Amino acid sequence: MKKALLNNRDLKALKPVSKLKSYLFSNSLLIFFRYSLLAVAVLIIASCNFETRKISSEEVLELEAKTLNWKEVDEYPAFEDCRNETELLAARDCFEREVAKNIYAYLSKQQPVVTESIDDTLYLYLEINSSGRPEIDSVKIDSTLNSQLPELRLWLDQSIDSLPKIYPASKRGVPVSTVFKMPIVIKAE
Repeated sequence: MKKALLNNRDLKALKPVSKLKSYLFSNSLLIFFRYSLLAVAVLIIASCNFETRKISSEEVLELEAKTLNWKEVDEYPAFEDCRNETELLAARDCFEREVAKNIYAYLSKQQPVVTESIDDTLYLYLEINSSGRPEIDSVKIDSTLNSQLPELRLWLDQSIDSLPKIYPASKRGVPVSTVFKMPIVIKAE
C-alpha cells in the first residue's frame, strides 16, 4: 500500500537527491584516486635510496693530487715577449731561446784568456720558482772546462741574475716552480 501512496510529484522530488548522491559519490572517488596516486608517488620517491655524504676538502685535494700529472704544467714560464704564445711547446721553445740568448750575450761580453781551444757543452739546471725568480739549481761542468774557465760559474750566476722579468709557470692557474735542463755550448780559441 505504501507504493500506491507515492505519486508522480513525489518521484520527481526524489530524483535530484539521487543525482546529488551520484555526483558526490563520483567526486569523492576522484578525490580518493588523486590522493591514492599522491601517496603512491611519495612512497616511490621515499623508497629510493639516495646516498648523500659530505666530502671533505682534504678528500677532494687527495683525489685531485692522484689524478693530476705534476710533471707537466699548463703554462710554461715566460718573458714578456713570449706571453703571446698559446701553444705549450712553442711557449717552452720561446722561453728557452730567450734564456739562451741572454746567457750567450752575457758570456760573450766576458774576455776569458784560455791556453787551449775549448769546444765543450755544459748542462745548466735552471729553476724558476713560483714567484718567477730564476736560480741555478746545479751546473754540470767538465773538469777541463772548469780549469780553463774558473770564473764560468760566477758568470753563469751573473747572467741569470740579469734576466728580465719572468712570469712563473702555472698548473691550474696556480704558480709553480719548474726546473729546466739547458745545454750551453762553450767555444773559445
